[in-house]
Amino acid sequence: MTRNFLKITGIASMMIFAVSCKENPNEVDATEAETEAMATEAAVTYTVDTAASEIMWEGTKVGGAHTGTIDLKSGMVMVNGETVESGEFVVDMTSITVTDLEGESAMSLKAHLEGTAEGKATDFFNTPEYPEAKFVVTGLNGNTLEGNLTLKDVTKNVSFPVSVSYDGDKMMLTSEEFTIDRTDWGIVYGSASLTDTVKDKAISDDMKLKVNLVATK
Repeated sequence: MTRNFLKITGIASMMIFAVSCKENPNEVDATEAETEAMATEAAVTYTVDTAASEIMWEGTKVGGAHTGTIDLKSGMVMVNGETVESGEFVVDMTSITVTDLEGESAMSLKAHLEGTAEGKATDFFNTPEYPEAKFVVTGLNGNTLEGNLTLKDVTKNVSFPVSVSYDGDKMMLTSEEFTIDRTDWGIVYGSASLTDTVKDKAISDDMKLKVNLVATK
């Protein structure tokens, strides 16, 4: 009986582990900031087309999830041949949209995330004080892009899988969906792991992101 119970428990544990891995297949391990990559003299500048580029996000809580987009404000990529050597992207944190809600509900969540709602400035991104985020490339290792991500004056090095393609003077860089832990950047509102938030009202520490970037030379 005990042996069967242990066997069943082991199988259940493996199933839970498999589901967790499937939910967050590209979970980022945020580390200390690294030295930014430097381009060679032969590198060509590609300027980000902010109108054609976006970051998609998803945040989850008990019983549901919210999705949306964030715009890039500016950016450039230095490319030698078809190899990305360096780059820098500025994210407009005041451009957050909410795509799973409409009307006042969407605007209310946007205001809370951006910190423009009364009494909510420091809950999430506090855009009145920190209107921009920044990503600076520190390397490209195979299909893995590495860089320093700065949110609210906290900088961590992250890496995530990307695909890069070219069409004439245009470059497209698209990431797979990846997951960051918002608490690594001091964003702890509603976190069950770092605050006294009741479990059934908790907001996940994980934030899923997907980058679609278009740049031209």
